[in-house]
Amino acid sequence: MPGNYLLSASVIALAMAAPMGALAADNPKDATAVEQVIVTATRGADGVDADRIGSSVTVITAQDMAARQVRIVSDVLRDVPGFAVSRSGGVGGFTQVRVRGTESNHVLTLIDGIEADDPFYGEFDFATLLGDDVARIEILRGAQSALYGSDAIAGVIDYITPTAQEAPGGRMRVEVGSENSFGGAARYAGVTGPVDYVVTAGVQRTGGYVEQTLPGGQRRVGSELQAFSAKAGWRVTDNLKLRGVVRYTDTHAETDNSSFGRGLVDSPLTYYDARNLYYFVGGDLKLLDGAWTHSVSFQGVDATRDGYGANLRTSGDDGLRKKASYVTTYRLQTGGLTHLFTGAVDWEKQTYQNTSPPSSGADTTRRSIRDVGLVGQYDLQVGDRAGVGGAVRHDDNDHFRNVTTWKVQGFYRVNGMIRLRAAAGTGIKNPLQTDLFGYNATGPFPFRGNPNLKPEQSRGWEGGVDLAFLDGRVSLGGTYFHARLQDEIFTYFGGPGLPAACPTPPAGTSTTCNRATDSTQKGVELFGNIKLLPELNLSGSYTHLTARENGLEEIRRAPNIGSANLTWRPLDGRATVNLNVRYNGRQLDSNFSGISAPFPASLPDVKPATGANAGKVVLGSFTLVNLSASYDLSEHLEVFGRVENLTDEAYYEVFGYPTQPRAAYVGARVKF
Repeated sequence: MPGNYLLSASVIALAMAAPMGALAADNPKDATAVEQVIVTATRGADGVDADRIGSSVTVITAQDMAARQVRIVSDVLRDVPGFAVSRSGGVGGFTQVRVRGTESNHVLTLIDGIEADDPFYGEFDFATLLGDDVARIEILRGAQSALYGSDAIAGVIDYITPTAQEAPGGRMRVEVGSENSFGGAARYAGVTGPVDYVVTAGVQRTGGYVEQTLPGGQRRVGSELQAFSAKAGWRVTDNLKLRGVVRYTDTHAETDNSSFGRGLVDSPLTYYDARNLYYFVGGDLKLLDGAWTHSVSFQGVDATRDGYGANLRTSGDDGLRKKASYVTTYRLQTGGLTHLFTGAVDWEKQTYQNTSPPSSGADTTRRSIRDVGLVGQYDLQVGDRAGVGGAVRHDDNDHFRNVTTWKVQGFYRVNGMIRLRAAAGTGIKNPLQTDLFGYNATGPFPFRGNPNLKPEQSRGWEGGVDLAFLDGRVSLGGTYFHARLQDEIFTYFGGPGLPAACPTPPAGTSTTCNRATDSTQKGVELFGNIKLLPELNLSGSYTHLTARENGLEEIRRAPNIGSANLTWRPLDGRATVNLNVRYNGRQLDSNFSGISAPFPASLPDVKPATGANAGKVVLGSFTLVNLSASYDLSEHLEVFGRVENLTDEAYYEVFGYPTQPRAAYVGARVKF
């Protein structure tokens, strides 16, 4: 298998991850835990209280991750309001997350504070992220470019692992299951004087299932995902802390080729390898009794991906990101008012190259883009009753036109039961490497880039209300959101619809253009948490979405998505049972495979789209049921098991890619 832990472990652990807050959410495990800190909502080092944020916030706690036995992080994101997840086939298949009807490259992904998006693809492939047993996820929805720059049009997903002080000791997990699957993880965390260190490793391997679209396939498409991470911290003095992170992932996933008119067909010795190295080093200094904080950091990503057919390398790419930041925050307390003044400077350089073989006709020029971002942020808190805040960012880019983005947010607590909140802002997304310079200029389907593309820009707002009653045992909430995207980048395949500003490509050649018309995304998010009994908890979410591009419904974004989780902790908490139900309504998808109607029985509930959507397909709605349980045999030993897709639902998330049938897993965890 490509990559190994011995190579990864040779990297010296640096220092501990981004500052940690306690666990709170729109949909928290404990509905009363609102006086908590969200680190992603501000560039300042100390974070913001969860109940003093006007933007929509969701946190998936470590307890939630454990109860649902999350192994692939993208699976649990299906439970977040406003989220649509699509995976091309089984575990290891390219996995995209769309937020509030936007594109998958419109959400910024952080891992322990590191910008993890692949610089070449301009988005994060969630197929490569294994779940840590004690991690949590902070999620901000709505435009966050004023804080984080490009990529944060729709929000931020921050995957956070705890320090040794927060989760000390060791733990090891092993499991086996359907499709010749094997999973394992190990973590050890300790504190020695002023030094805090954590080392983790994980692997998830499956023999896979047959993914050929039409009947008669025999090849099982499997994968192996490996991950290693290390961090340590040194508290030099009471006011000075050094920290950092190293993380390495190695993904080997088998794939099948698509045959035009037939869909996926058995393709022996076809696969891809993806290797990602993430690193972060930084220091935090507190002055004036902690009122004035300073943070300096340097981080980077080195992402490579290679595709193989018949064991020969057929494609490849390489993306590098280096980023340096300085952030300072001053807290001023005047009576019942708290003022937070934050300033930040970001320097970033992204380098990318198409490394495909010459036979592909790819442009293999190595290119770089530099950006300097200046951020100013102000937040005012009026006791526990109200608060307002805003941020503005100016980006000076050496390739695109300079741009300024902004955001405002606020909340008002009417009484102990009702909290009102609102937010608005703008976002930006720079064109991708392939958008600008193409992928292959020759071959049967030549694609040329457009170096004159403009960045996509978004403007949106949201308003919501949170309710809490029965001594916090019940919490409910709802949000209405509306956004408009300008200069959306799309691929032009020929025929009518080419904007006047876009040059006409050669006959038979596709290219990229900025749309002359705006795209819109609007909808309603509902969420709630009910503590039915001290040991029984019910949570859920529902999203109704209307997303239009050029007046037509967007693909892979169902208008109706919902989920529910019932968690039971009997025997004084020694046992945990979780029932997870996820509903995905009917949705559109493209038909790049060219399969003609009537579709065969191996494409359940798939129909050809009609009218203005002719040429696309309609994927049927589906409901997935997952059941998991665990039991502590002792203080140090736990056994667990789960069944995914309990009802053996046959469905499609991406047209032409069959999804996983019912699968069962059992395992054990040792804690010490």
